Amino acid sequence: MIPFIDLQAQRARLGQALEDAILKVVRSGAYIMGPEIAQFEAELATFGRAPHALSCGSGTEALVLPLMAWEIGPGDAVFCPSFTFAATAEVMPLVGASPVFVDVLPDTYNLDPAKLEAAVAAVKAEGKLTPRAVIAVDLFGQPADYPAIAAVCAKHDLKLIADSAQGFGCTLAGQHPIHWADVTTTSFFPAKPLGCYGDGGAVLSKDARFHDLLVSLRVHGQAVKSDLEGRTFDHDPKYLNMRVGMNSRMDTLQAAVLLQKLTIFADEIEARNVVAARYADGLGDVVRVPPVIDGGVSVWAQYVIETDDRDGLAAHLRGEGIPTAVYYPVPLHIQAPYRSYPQPGGLPVTEAAAGKVLALPMHAYLEPEVQDGVIAAIRNYVKRNG
Repeated sequence: MIPFIDLQAQRARLGQALEDAILKVVRSGAYIMGPEIAQFEAELATFGRAPHALSCGSGTEALVLPLMAWEIGPGDAVFCPSFTFAATAEVMPLVGASPVFVDVLPDTYNLDPAKLEAAVAAVKAEGKLTPRAVIAVDLFGQPADYPAIAAVCAKHDLKLIADSAQGFGCTLAGQHPIHWADVTTTSFFPAKPLGCYGDGGAVLSKDARFHDLLVSLRVHGQAVKSDLEGRTFDHDPKYLNMRVGMNSRMDTLQAAVLLQKLTIFADEIEARNVVAARYADGLGDVVRVPPVIDGGVSVWAQYVIETDDRDGLAAHLRGEGIPTAVYYPVPLHIQAPYRSYPQPGGLPVTEAAAGKVLALPMHAYLEPEVQDGVIAAIRNYVKRNG
């Protein structure tokens, strides 16, 4: 069976430089908050065009940290899609807030700005929750409609998080999501376009004081520079706790891996777009291929087609040695932990998409002849089955 995501091809490309970077950390003994952490944060901020970047333990914690910094909690509403991984919504209950599920657009599967506006109005009218923030997901690698979503947030005084766990590196009109969002969060889970060799995440932000607060929250609420102005504390600041925080430090080994991967990331994004274009050319007349928002560049974390015979096609491809994946067969608002949370107006587009989407093999090293085999297998199935 061909690989769904070929991490070994990438490892081979990085070669000895990657192994040397890992071994350097092992030999240094600086396994937590070693020098590679600060270096990676600086290079990540430069790549993402953000003034500040904070590494952390996972993409989930990257979402929790801004909510904590904004003191979002019980009685507060945070609006998000249901057609996403559980991490997007679970962070609200983790801080005591309530997710409010909003439907997605039928073409990109990203948050529908019109439905967002209606959901905010409905929550305000009901009066049980206070709208505080929006989490827009860059699903499958492409940017959400940030100009429209940011306009809704500005109108209602809501914070905006760009959840770029799948989409870090995507752009819209030449801008990264942080151009519109208050913060961008991402995940470095190994399967992501920019992935490490374990868990990891990051928060990109614009405001120095806010970044300082995230630094504190990441390490148990430790005192940071802004906390110590006008006072003396001649000890390790982690022993002066100014607020309730968490342990969300990225391992130095992961930063070392990511520093190497950043050197080829821009090239890999271009390669992923070549692969996506080949899929579109080869499949556009037999299944629904994914469009990209006008002016957008996707990083193609997944290449997701839509077909009424999803399960039959997946079984056929499996028999041909071609792996596929289904994102997300049961939307969050239907699942037991989330059924009680608001979903103003319902989520018909989300529910329809859940039964039709199928992700195909996608990575920067997918060889044309292998991809041609995937395309041919899909075309043959559709031709036989109509």
